[in-house]
Amino acid sequence: MAWEKSPPDLVDAFDRVLARFPEVQRRKMFGYPAAFVGGNMVTGLHQQNWVVRLSTEDIERARDEGATSFEPMAGRPMKGFVALPAAARDDPDAAASWVERAIEFGRTLPAK
Repeated sequence: MAWEKSPPDLVDAFDRVLARFPEVQRRKMFGYPAAFVGGNMVTGLHQQNWVVRLSTEDIERARDEGATSFEPMAGRPMKGFVALPAAARDDPDAAASWVERAIEFGRTLPAK
């Protein structure tokens, strides 16, 4: 199955939000833009999805707000990650808030 590229407007939004966080390391993961803290991926794009890595508590909160499990391959959810709901993905301040939570969580993980 071939993966689709993320839409240019989503990539642009990701770039604008990540510009607020110069401390993260930016590189690609699976060919998509991503950001890392201490060698751990904390946020990135995958096709139409903007994903964030969160604590268990924040995952529950995100799901309450409409986030969904992130499954890069159908039936194989990536533990600790959720796909942002469209409302958060399309609002730079909302997306930045979730990215900030992901960065904070990433700082608690052992460095790779």
